[in-house]
Amino acid sequence: MSAAETLAQPLVTLAFCWRIERRDGVTIGLTSHDRDLEIGGLLYRAAPGMTPGAVRSGIGMEGEDSDIAGALTSDAISERDLMAGRWDGAALELRLTQWEAPGDLWLLLARGEIGAVARTGAAFTAELIGAAALGEPVAPSTSPDCRATLGDGKCRVDMAGRRRIVTVAGVEDARVAASGLAPGVYAFGTLRWLTGANAGMCQAVADNDADGLTLADPPGFAVEAGTLALLTQGCDRQLATCAARFGNAVNFRGEPYLPGMDLLTRYPGA
Repeated sequence: MSAAETLAQPLVTLAFCWRIERRDGVTIGLTSHDRDLEIGGLLYRAAPGMTPGAVRSGIGMEGEDSDIAGALTSDAISERDLMAGRWDGAALELRLTQWEAPGDLWLLLARGEIGAVARTGAAFTAELIGAAALGEPVAPSTSPDCRATLGDGKCRVDMAGRRRIVTVAGVEDARVAASGLAPGVYAFGTLRWLTGANAGMCQAVADNDADGLTLADPPGFAVEAGTLALLTQGCDRQLATCAARFGNAVNFRGEPYLPGMDLLTRYPGA
């Protein structure tokens, strides 16, 4: 029976199902039904407090955004994890099924990433940012800086040997103490916590010296001495760095010598 035929019946037993996959790979399932449902090998736990906002479906060039609301629970989505950003950017799917026959009807209502999160008391609301692939530019805009990400398919720099696991001696605000680092090579890179309360979370590195590094933001949770973290080198996206440090100028994705809009305002002798 098709979805249209199922929904056209005089009596249906419908339940919403959310599949949420965090950036660190942790995946949970939640359902608006009052009992747990197992669908496709994933257990969708009962979360009657979860409710979607208005969901619209149509044909257009831009993705649709929506909202979801729910209760903060210690075993599913905790306040600490939510406020620390552990769920930011998580991939989310909202589907409709029948709780009497879970999975037979598996209608996709919305798909996207979790955006802005707001908390009110013991509840939260999160923005679901819809995919907008058709709204992407056909050709990239020009820029003096490289538009690729270090090590991706456009950059092609081999990242083997450009990552290392460090033992953190301590953290004060956004300053992370770790010895034996090559100065500057981890600036604009990332730090991924491997152990401790922040395990799985990834943070941007602003700069580093031989004795430690500075994060763009302080860690969400306290960090104990001896915590392990994975450091990945970064790049300032400048042609000089690409050529001298990586020997990769042939793959530089920028136009450093292209005249800018100020060319129109120049005059002789300026």
